[in-house]
Amino acid sequence: MPHLLHLDASARPGLAGTDEHGSLSRRLTHRFVSGWQARQPDATVTRRDVGGAPPSFIDQRWIQSAFTPPERQEPWMAAVLAESDRLIDELTAADIVVIGAPLYNFGMPAALKAWVDQVVRMGRTVDYDPSRPDDPFTPLLADRPRHAIILSSRGGAGFDPGGELAHMNHLEPGLSTVLEFIGITRIHRVAIEHQEEGGEPLAASIQAAERRIEALIDQLHAQFQASREPAVTA
Repeated sequence: MPHLLHLDASARPGLAGTDEHGSLSRRLTHRFVSGWQARQPDATVTRRDVGGAPPSFIDQRWIQSAFTPPERQEPWMAAVLAESDRLIDELTAADIVVIGAPLYNFGMPAALKAWVDQVVRMGRTVDYDPSRPDDPFTPLLADRPRHAIILSSRGGAGFDPGGELAHMNHLEPGLSTVLEFIGITRIHRVAIEHQEEGGEPLAASIQAAERRIEALIDQLHAQFQASREPAVTA
């Protein structure tokens, strides 16, 4: 049974359309997760609200601990890396990672970047072999197929690939780079635009995004169902 990791990075705690000043990206993640559970009632979900409770920023003690070989680590280093270990364990356990991320000043929210810095870690999610200078990195989360669903919201419009502002969008491209680096290469993107403009353009963008989410749920659900069916032999 596929396990979901549900990440929200918006600083807004509620859902747009339901709560005052609610989050559009949270509305999309809620739509995906609730839609998935409706199709698979026994699905398991781990929820991590990095927007409401941001992970710690890495510091000198974290770097020293993370880059000290296990056989040379001091007792205090385990405590320093405990949060990173929890976040990595959650990510490793997931078959589908659902990430709600608003576009803040052309990139990802600081809380989400803090999560990224905690989970991209040598020996846990990526390995480095200096004896292979042409290809020294090995992604450790490529051990099985995992999907990442990036559900974003933007104040303006034209940030999608091919759009006139695509070159200014460092959210999905940056997050995709990180995920692929550690081995999560099946990445799906859905976004809402026109938040600042509002009105009919925003309403139409929300409707289009929600239709795409429903189609994506059906697509992934069918894939996982097919992978669980035993092979038929003559």
